[in-house]
Amino acid sequence: MSLSIDQVRAKVASQKTLLPALYGAVDFDAAPERFTLDASKAVVRDRAPLGVAVTQDDLDRIQAYTMLGDVVADAYAALIPQYGFRRLIDMLVAACEHGVEAVASAPPQLAAFIADMEARPDWIDMDLVREGARLELNVMAHLAPFAIRSAFVATFLNKYSALPMALTGTLTNASAARRVNETATFFTTTVLPGALERHGAGFKAAAMVRLMHSMVRFNALRSGRWDASVYGVPIPQVDQMPAGLIPIYLMAFKMLRQGRRRFTAQERAKVELARYRCFLLGLPRDLLADTPEGIVRTMTARDSTLRQGFDDQTCGALIRATLAAYLPPDRSLPNRLHDRVERRFAKAFFLRHFMRGDRAAAARMGVEVGLADRLVFTVVAVGVTMRMAAFDVALQVPGLRRAADAVLERRVRRLLVRYGHAEYVTDATRYRPAQAAA
Repeated sequence: MSLSIDQVRAKVASQKTLLPALYGAVDFDAAPERFTLDASKAVVRDRAPLGVAVTQDDLDRIQAYTMLGDVVADAYAALIPQYGFRRLIDMLVAACEHGVEAVASAPPQLAAFIADMEARPDWIDMDLVREGARLELNVMAHLAPFAIRSAFVATFLNKYSALPMALTGTLTNASAARRVNETATFFTTTVLPGALERHGAGFKAAAMVRLMHSMVRFNALRSGRWDASVYGVPIPQVDQMPAGLIPIYLMAFKMLRQGRRRFTAQERAKVELARYRCFLLGLPRDLLADTPEGIVRTMTARDSTLRQGFDDQTCGALIRATLAAYLPPDRSLPNRLHDRVERRFAKAFFLRHFMRGDRAAAARMGVEVGLADRLVFTVVAVGVTMRMAAFDVALQVPGLRRAADAVLERRVRRLLVRYGHAEYVTDATRYRPAQAAA
């Protein structure tokens, strides 16, 4: 059962008493500048797309979750002064791989963190999660390597939600490349067989991402450069929704446009995978709808209350750094060719799916999409679509399904090698001053 709005507000307010060193100075009774009830000033103005109307309860919940960090992970990250960030990471890795009991003198905050992730909710169907992961192998093997950069760029379109990344020093090409590859590694890892089980690689990756977010909160709030009255809480729960739910949001929106209101069995499995992955990252049930209307309504409530704002020193710099980043592991001829193709595809993909084809608006943000980019996008899209369609057919044929699954798994594992080892760390000594936070 979802929490009542009063329970949500109480949970948000509890951060001040549970973690006074982090949240003691934050006024949880005041809405930050980033939140607006005036849709005309928000990122999205239409609060009833395709007839799916956002309710007052939706708005109230989004306002509350705009001020919610991650109570258990934040408490663990708050031990940085005592243990150092590297020791915290090592203990978390050991707890994920071998259990908390394997960590000598494990702090109770670590036990609470792991217990929170282990507590599988009764509103998640793990059989559907496993099927969703199997179905997503096809996407991760063929489309994700070309689309991941554009999805990452899409998170930098708003100065209020992009500021934490700017603070962590992700404005350089090298750090941007590392963040893109880490993001690709996380989502790719989670679709491997068994990865989301308790001791699987996806479970550990989720824990590492969650700790990284909490370390950003800890360092940002303690830096003295973060204005909570303007930006709210760094990386609040509502800002984790897009990264975890964009694929199923686009799918749900497309369904509603087609007049469909019910997921197919395969679509429902993909939704359940996304919901469980988000649960492991700390998102509450309220933000993880399981119907097309619910998904569209929740995401619309978030986007129609996030105040519009594009700051070139923050958003523009992050976009340019991400588009300029060289992602392959080396400079061999095949990798350099892949980089040129992937970069052009990413720009056109971003324009089509996140800017609704508005080339002028994209250009103002630093994304210039020319004829060559559009041609590359078309050629790659046709090739990717054909390969995915072929595997979709093979996966439906009893005699071919096992072989197709095996081929896809091998391709995904090769991609993980290409993305490199993900550290999922954030070091406060590398943080950059941000004029936007002054």
